[in-house]
Amino acid sequence: MTILGFPKYRVTNGQILFKGKDITDMSTTERVRMGIGVSFQNPPSIRGVRLMDLLKVESGLNTEDDLTPELRELAARMKFDESFLERDVNLGFSGGEVKRSEILQLLAQKPDFIMFDEPDSGVDIENVELLAEEINVLLDKDKKPGMREKAGLLITHLGYILNFVNADTAHVLMDGRIACSGNPREIIDDIRKDGFKGCVECCGIH
Repeated sequence: MTILGFPKYRVTNGQILFKGKDITDMSTTERVRMGIGVSFQNPPSIRGVRLMDLLKVESGLNTEDDLTPELRELAARMKFDESFLERDVNLGFSGGEVKRSEILQLLAQKPDFIMFDEPDSGVDIENVELLAEEINVLLDKDKKPGMREKAGLLITHLGYILNFVNADTAHVLMDGRIACSGNPREIIDDIRKDGFKGCVECCGIH
């Protein structure tokens, strides 16, 4: 929320730097236009706003414009047909549909830095694999390391999605600070074996 610039969160010390610029005092709209995106864990339903229209706005179109072939293809990849896109955003969606809707919106927006807030929470294995496939696309994982231009922060409590998303580095957040960093698979294995405190003690960061 702080990185996105939500008004009820206030930075009391330090700066938020993005693309070499201080965005600490920028509005949420300005930050999004600079290329920051987010997939919320529990996004709200938006009555009266069609998913189709939201996708158009996020991709730079007007709501009166027709859906582009690219948007239709993205929707099909996320298993949404055009009749589904006519529905109000997240209204009556299942848990998996909400998560797929969030990723579809990011695919339309094409942000440079993306925060994924527990994309694997409350989602069945079929949807997790589909979400992970598109998260890899959003993070340029389909490109060689030297060709990648996107970055992301994937927040997870279960770690299951890391079976499908090849994360570069893992950080354990404890008591408001980064208490441990390292190889994602090694850290997950340590946590499963010794718990969060055991993992942090192993890192030797105090």
